[in-house]
Amino acid sequence: MVKVVVTGANSGLALEVIDALAEGKHEVLALARRDPSSFPQQPGVTWAQTSYKDKDELVALFRGADAVLNFIVLNNDPGNEVAYRIIDAVVEAGVPRYAPSEWAMGTKLKDVISTVPFYQGKLDVQNYLADLNKDKKVLEYSLFQVGFFFEYAAYPRALSKHVPPVATNWQLNEARLVSVKGYEHDKLTFTRVRDIARIVRGAVEYKGAWPVVGGIRGADISATEFKAAVEAKLAAGKGPGILPPGTRTLRLDLADKAVLAQGKLDVAMPKLMHPSIPDDLRDQWHAPVWSGSLLATAHGAWNASDEWNQLLPDIKMSTVDDFIEAILENE
Repeated sequence: MVKVVVTGANSGLALEVIDALAEGKHEVLALARRDPSSFPQQPGVTWAQTSYKDKDELVALFRGADAVLNFIVLNNDPGNEVAYRIIDAVVEAGVPRYAPSEWAMGTKLKDVISTVPFYQGKLDVQNYLADLNKDKKVLEYSLFQVGFFFEYAAYPRALSKHVPPVATNWQLNEARLVSVKGYEHDKLTFTRVRDIARIVRGAVEYKGAWPVVGGIRGADISATEFKAAVEAKLAAGKGPGILPPGTRTLRLDLADKAVLAQGKLDVAMPKLMHPSIPDDLRDQWHAPVWSGSLLATAHGAWNASDEWNQLLPDIKMSTVDDFIEAILENE
């Protein structure tokens, strides 16, 4: 049994990870800004409320832990003040392992940061951690990078207990996929939330050193391959409920890269729904976020590496077929 502290514990992915840790009989201290009395209660999990503003308080909360896992969304942390304070408290408390708030994309983020500036905090924290270990290893940490959540492609179906459905550029409910012209055959990484949680549980149990780059690779698939996989199921008479009634094919809409580079859209995109985006900013951020995210796919920035897959080979990742079958079971 290990003791794990989870910050930002009320996020959907954090709750999935907490469930996996509890199933593994680990001790979890879950921290949140809100009153935690309404959050799921289960054996082995203790909830505590904190503002993350007091480093001494964080040190006291972290002391004795084997690992701290952070799920606080960085675009809601101006100047990364909370992220840096958590890292400093982890070091002062003597916690040996830390996972910063990554949980998306892959190693090419720095190459596309101008198109996805809302992820700048991830790079800043990566640099902060690298500087911390510049002269000697002060803290063992891993960047858990997962590409896209597979569950988002199932919108509006909820295939996860805690992660809410979010509309993306792969829209089965609209029988359409959106990609970038000339890049529709390029593969992207899609990883099931439950697989991420199982890998994280395996990581805190892992006896060896954590890799700095901690890629978790679910399934690598292109828009055209996903289109073919879904249509093959339908042709075989399986899953008529995957697409709208009477629909047997997926339309592939292609955005123009030059238009996207201007921060504009020449294809229709769904309303931004991610819970980390404030309601009053969703219209304002619509074109910049979608154009940047689509451009990032064209540069391979949503492709995750597979360091944790290699270190934990007994954990089998969900395939595209598994994902489609999960949708069918949800019908």
